[in-house]
Amino acid sequence: MGDIVEDEATFYSNAEDYWRDIPPTVDGMLGGYGGISSIDINGSKAFLQKFIGEGEGKTGTSCALDCGAGIGRITKRLLLPLFKTVDLVDVTQEFLDKAKVYLGEESKRVGNYYCSGLQDFLPETGRYDVIWIQWVIGHLTDSHLVDFLQRCQKALRPNGIVVIKDNVSYEGVVPDEVDSSICRDLEIVRNLVGKAGLRIVHEEQQMNFPKEIYQVHTLALR
Repeated sequence: MGDIVEDEATFYSNAEDYWRDIPPTVDGMLGGYGGISSIDINGSKAFLQKFIGEGEGKTGTSCALDCGAGIGRITKRLLLPLFKTVDLVDVTQEFLDKAKVYLGEESKRVGNYYCSGLQDFLPETGRYDVIWIQWVIGHLTDSHLVDFLQRCQKALRPNGIVVIKDNVSYEGVVPDEVDSSICRDLEIVRNLVGKAGLRIVHEEQQMNFPKEIYQVHTLALR
């Protein structure tokens, strides 16, 4: 991917500039596809419920991290209903400020709001049962993604999981000039996960999304 991202600093700063101009709304977070939010959340809930609960090897429900959280759409509808505490990390301070309002009463169960790009973010060791990374890996270079996944692994509690949910291209790496991101195919994502020393414990495709957008796959990693 080195050739695609010619200048790492520009790749990141262009993305920050793009998001700075996006309205802090669900529709803004979803690039005009606000209507798919419920389908997305329901699919994610069904996916997560395979892991959490009582019993041997199950993932706990004390604390989750929402990566690229935006205004907290996923925190509000997926994570706060399932976890005691949720932390949010996003590169855009305005989104995090809006999250405090958008999350309403439940925002008192947010532990931390971190304003940071994931390439620079160091999650606290041993804090999280679930680290949820949705629609944001395209903003990381390959080496930064591998490094970040390694930091995530150290941040997990016993039986914790890292979840990546993202668009996958049909073949290779497809750049998006508009928001300064890239879309990788599934094989490339799997290879980067392996490079980070994680294994995929479950993987599925999100169904019922509009035909014109890239397929979305969800991967649970340990």
